[in-house]
Amino acid sequence: MAWLWRLIAFAGPGYMVSVGYMDPGNWATDIAGGSRYGYALLWVLVMSNLMAILLQTLGARLGIVTGRDLAQACRESYPRWIGDILWVLIEIAIAATDLAEVLGTAIGLNLLFGLNLIVGVIITGFDALLLLVIQHYGIRKMEAFILLLISGIGMCFVVEIFLSHVDWGGVAGGFVPILPDGALYVAIGIIGATVMPHNLYLHSALVQSRAVERTEDGMRQACRFNLVDSVVALNGAFFVNAAILVVSAAAFWSHGIAVTEIQQAHSLLDHMLGSTLAPVAFALALVFAGQSSTLTGTLAGQIVMEGFLHIKLRPWVRRFITRAIAIIPAVAVIIAIGDAGTYQLLILSQVILSLQLPFAIVPLLTFTNDPRKMGAFTSPAWVQVAGWVVAALIIGLNMKLVSDALSGWYAAAGAWGWLVILIAIPIVGGLLGILAWMIVRGVRGRPAARRPVPVGEVVRKALAARTSYRRIGLALDFSDSDAAVIKEGVDLARSRKADIVLIHVVEGAGGQWYGSDADDQEAREDRAYLDEIAGLIRSATAASGEPVNVEAAIGYGNPPKELTRMVAEHDISLLIVGKHGHKFLADMVRGQTIPGVRHGVDIPLVAVPPLAK
Repeated sequence: MAWLWRLIAFAGPGYMVSVGYMDPGNWATDIAGGSRYGYALLWVLVMSNLMAILLQTLGARLGIVTGRDLAQACRESYPRWIGDILWVLIEIAIAATDLAEVLGTAIGLNLLFGLNLIVGVIITGFDALLLLVIQHYGIRKMEAFILLLISGIGMCFVVEIFLSHVDWGGVAGGFVPILPDGALYVAIGIIGATVMPHNLYLHSALVQSRAVERTEDGMRQACRFNLVDSVVALNGAFFVNAAILVVSAAAFWSHGIAVTEIQQAHSLLDHMLGSTLAPVAFALALVFAGQSSTLTGTLAGQIVMEGFLHIKLRPWVRRFITRAIAIIPAVAVIIAIGDAGTYQLLILSQVILSLQLPFAIVPLLTFTNDPRKMGAFTSPAWVQVAGWVVAALIIGLNMKLVSDALSGWYAAAGAWGWLVILIAIPIVGGLLGILAWMIVRGVRGRPAARRPVPVGEVVRKALAARTSYRRIGLALDFSDSDAAVIKEGVDLARSRKADIVLIHVVEGAGGQWYGSDADDQEAREDRAYLDEIAGLIRSATAASGEPVNVEAAIGYGNPPKELTRMVAEHDISLLIVGKHGHKFLADMVRGQTIPGVRHGVDIPLVAVPPLAK
């Protein structure tokens, strides 16, 4: 039974990722597919789900084996300008996802309580509070909360299917690959709604919240367990999406009704199924889907921003930025077009996701197919072929969609058609060129150094500038100010015959969400860096004839809170921190460490400026 408990310990990331496959954008494409084409697009859902399982499994494998998420791997392997473009594209995808979540939650609140859509959209701007509350309880509690929401969505659609008069013969026929006339746009929307680009980044990071033995057998076992986790979770998401399409086909297509907005679907369910329970279950599931997707979208945003740019923001700041980008177009469309426009905007958001997909899939396949990155875990030949077939299919469908759209814009522009060509063709050509370059180039180049300050230089500067408490804590943030902190601490430790405790807080997305369970690239590098500094100080002080005892302690999450906790835990009697100067905007976005610690501890706190260059 040990393997079963081990499997349960690894369960969670797949369910977090599966949330994105049940967001309100999926609803819009599934309702459109079912109400317009009956059961005919069920095969598209099946194909999309198989693609999702393949790609998410590769994403998890990349994170487990390399200790890097997809954003970090791109940053290390591609030139800076390519990384910046990929970051912009994935941020567009995350904004499109959040747009769907805003609209879905607002529509659900409208259906349940009669709230005006604009009021509902504005209310979604405050869901950062929910995020902060859940984050306070840790990643495991968040996974449990997500699973509860997913269960609620599933139960709602069990009710819907039970109340619908489904043509099961038509359902069986829907698994035959036939694309009805005019269904390409909706089919591509279904693919974009199912195989979501930001989820590939998210999954490669989430799997690093589990402690994995860094041996081939340990990593192979982790890959197997994550495969099971992904298959179970994504097949559950497939059931929900298939249920939405089937209910739409049974309730609307069979009566000759083409749904043009989600609110219409809600009201028609009452009329068609003859039960007040169906529309209530529909609206509740919509709210659950919007809120659960919001949580994972925020985490994905943190991961890609840190991976590509090494910029760390507090979760509420990241949530506010993403949500503001989503709210503006939602309110604009509601004012300009009315409620009906929200449905079309939902479908458009999923088509945008599909257009971004190749720029996540191609790097993922390139990395997982490369023995230099994956070693014994390089994808076997059949997986490589399957992956590139999926990539080719998605790129081909997207090119067809873009070609049709450009032709339509050119015709509609009339005498201004040249302007469409002048603007659109270079953009489309440039993006296709980047894709081709990434495919042909593969993985080359030297990984970018994450730490700008060499470890030896920090210690050398600290001990070369000698000047003249039981246990002295040195708070290191791995910046140029560390040298001054070490210098001050070593001098005091020598004169007072004191011990030194090196302290550092892992404050990235992994540290904030996973706590001490974090085992991502940042956490491992930070621990190794701290241990290396401790060893160098011991050696240097011993060689000088004035040896100093040095310990290393690492925390995770909020720096002021963790520093305060570690001061008490390690019985520190003096804490030395680096001073960076007051920068209003940076302090507001990233927070201030010294004021938080100063009010949290009752020992002397020394803030030292960086050493003069």
